[in-house]
Amino acid sequence: MAITCIFSFLSLYFILLQPSNERNWQQDVAKLSYATIEDNFVSIHNIRNFEYRSEFDYTPAYYDKTYDLDKLEGVDIVAVYWMGELIAHTFLSFHFGQENYLAISIERRKEVDEEYSTLKGFFRQYELYYVVADEQDVIKLRTNYRKNPLEDVYIYPLSSSKENARKLFLEYIDNINTLKDSPEFYNTLTTNCTTAIWKNNHVNDNNLSFSWKILASGYVPEYLYENGYLQTKGLSFEELRQSVYVNTKANAVELGENFSVEIRR
Repeated sequence: MAITCIFSFLSLYFILLQPSNERNWQQDVAKLSYATIEDNFVSIHNIRNFEYRSEFDYTPAYYDKTYDLDKLEGVDIVAVYWMGELIAHTFLSFHFGQENYLAISIERRKEVDEEYSTLKGFFRQYELYYVVADEQDVIKLRTNYRKNPLEDVYIYPLSSSKENARKLFLEYIDNINTLKDSPEFYNTLTTNCTTAIWKNNHVNDNNLSFSWKILASGYVPEYLYENGYLQTKGLSFEELRQSVYVNTKANAVELGENFSVEIRR
């Protein structure tokens, strides 16, 4: 009887929990991005582009930019490792020709003085957040400034068609706009950085079958390689993996150089 009462109380507690955009957020997730669409042009507001001196010492900065959908050439998937090969943080970067890249990382939104807990992530403790950022922010933060633990970053070009890249990008934009008005909870298992990418790509007919390698996110690049979703350059997976490692290049980029171009050389 006591166990039943406790279970009922906890069930009611979690049902009553509601996501919100009105909390005391940490500064790096304080602003929500949103977009307006007119014909073929998507104007994105509040693109994050912090100037970092260290991981936690930075000057906040944002900008707005309009993207021409006709110039969307492709998509890269970024895989970030910090705790071995099993788990990685994955996110996408959309290439709009020449030197224009827009990164979108699906994360949990933390409040001031709140630490991340994998366990808490199962129980409606974090809101879902789309970090819409300049690569010089969201990638350079990981390659140049995160030291404890160090993070290894790999950028894999996907073999997506322009049509599929466009559909996926617009799906992201739709979700970003929805979250601005209707927040949702992050979930460690069902709504995380990698499963959310997989769900978003359901707008395309060629979405991958679900696999344990999506849950063990460190294996996502290998799973994409096995199914022909990466631009392989005729390389084995291990050769490809070595060729798309960007930390060394990122740390060598000089002030004034285009970060996105230099890390892909």
